[in-house]
Amino acid sequence: MAEKTIFEKIVAGEIPCKKVLENERFLAFYDINPKAPVHILAIPKVCVKDFDCADSKLLGELCGFAQEVAKSVGIDKSGYRIITNIGADGGQEVPHLHLHILGGGKLKFPSLV
Repeated sequence: MAEKTIFEKIVAGEIPCKKVLENERFLAFYDINPKAPVHILAIPKVCVKDFDCADSKLLGELCGFAQEVAKSVGIDKSGYRIITNIGADGGQEVPHLHLHILGGGKLKFPSLV
């Protein structure tokens, strides 16, 4: 059996997190290495490797959850950015689908290389 990802350990309560929002299918918590004034990760509680491995139903529900997260922290009106990384070249560090929700100020667009 493969070792659990850090996100699976967070969902299982083995590693603490600063929760923002949770329901039966998803969990949102603050990133420990924030890239914006507000930087939250939204994950499905079931491990799906990445965006390409997820079905459209899960992705739709995760996006709806991300909207709830943005509203709950008050960045829905001022604006925010959602990012998901896919694979090594895409910058994915944890093989568990997750959305980065960034906001809380004027965001710059970083270089792509």
